[in-house]
Amino acid sequence: MNEPIKNSAGQPGFRSDHKHGDNVRGQGPNRKFAIGLARAFGGAIIFSLPMLMTMEMWYLGTYISDFRLALFLVLTIPLLIGLSHYIGFEETFSFKDDALDAFVAYAVGFAAASVALLLFAVIQSRTAFDEMVAKVAIQAVPGSIGAMLAQSQFGRERKKKDRREGYGYELFIMAVGSLFLALNVAPTEEMVLIAQQMTDWHTLALALASLLIMHAFVYSLEFSGTVPVPEGTPFWSVFLRFTVGGYAIALIISMYVLWTFGRADGLTLHQLITTVIVLGFPAGVGAAAARLIL
Repeated sequence: MNEPIKNSAGQPGFRSDHKHGDNVRGQGPNRKFAIGLARAFGGAIIFSLPMLMTMEMWYLGTYISDFRLALFLVLTIPLLIGLSHYIGFEETFSFKDDALDAFVAYAVGFAAASVALLLFAVIQSRTAFDEMVAKVAIQAVPGSIGAMLAQSQFGRERKKKDRREGYGYELFIMAVGSLFLALNVAPTEEMVLIAQQMTDWHTLALALASLLIMHAFVYSLEFSGTVPVPEGTPFWSVFLRFTVGGYAIALIISMYVLWTFGRADGLTLHQLITTVIVLGFPAGVGAAAARLIL
């Protein structure tokens, strides 16, 4: 049946029943969901492939503590719900819908990680069950993020543009971009190695370079009309709100990821700060370029 509505101009009109409209377009709800699920699986593989083929990520499953792994998995849920609200692979209208999509993305992430690790012989018949679960669970986090971002990357059009406004959204999307790049390199030995061979001057220079590169990204995005910065906004305002704010988020996420993966264990305070700044470089670039890579 048809129901009266108002169009974007405020004039009365009619909306056809969803089922009828889907049939007209040749896409029933089941087919649309299947397409969305396929996109989600593809997104999970593409976004997590560097980590799926990284040896350090495999070995994390053998020594990561149950508490850190559980916390990592739990904290991913609100992240996925937020992504569903702004981007997700289908239109949602309530928190319940976003939560459901988040768990679907999580399931896709677990499935994609399981298949890939089996194909790479990382998981074998002799692998202990708890180690197997841990290896898959770690990889499921980036996979679930990739699954949730599949619509914005592979869909024909971006969704929910009316929700993508405000400073809160900017901070959220910067956090996602920061986490995405940080996860790719945080488990590797190179993060600690680079920090060990750097002097204090190297550390200071890297922090300043991170800020400069991030601000360059912010301004390039502003020029393309994607960052909601009103024309004539003072330099210091943009720098503090987006560049410094984004870098602070990048450093916090870097610290958390290093702790989760055990890379902060046994480090002195000086070594820890240096390692966080090292990881903060790719994390900061991810935060600043989030609108381009997500």
